[in-house]
Amino acid sequence: MGNQREHVMNTLDRYLRLCDVPVRADITDELGELFTDDAVWEGVGPEYSGEFGRREGRTAILEMLAGYLPPNPHFRENVHLLFPGTIDLHATTARGTWLMQQLSRYASGDAEVGVARLEVTFRLEPDRPARISLFRTERLFSAPLASAPPSKEAA
Repeated sequence: MGNQREHVMNTLDRYLRLCDVPVRADITDELGELFTDDAVWEGVGPEYSGEFGRREGRTAILEMLAGYLPPNPHFRENVHLLFPGTIDLHATTARGTWLMQQLSRYASGDAEVGVARLEVTFRLEPDRPARISLFRTERLFSAPLASAPPSKEAA
């Protein structure tokens, strides 16, 4: 069972790293490998349900994520920090809950810190990495950060 927990954490860690900005060039295929064909990605709660809504299927999820990741200029910098969580293992699935902190600087120059609760269900299959079948995120806290002064290179 410990090995399955490691597979779950590796998948979630890879997902968050691929969503950090700056990011390598085209990561769509790598992101796609992390989700089942019938996966659901859902923003829940008063803020995220309206902002993100519900995406059903790998293709819809990847299209939504592409709106936030380069070459789209939404984020100038973005990093996810994951706190220890809980993982419940079952025969063919695992369900975990974590708190995640996100530090973001947007193309506009505005910056914020946010904390979200992640509830993620993974499909476990023999001889294959754990894949996300349900990803739910709920914003619990956000606050603006001081904007960085323009760099000397930009002047």
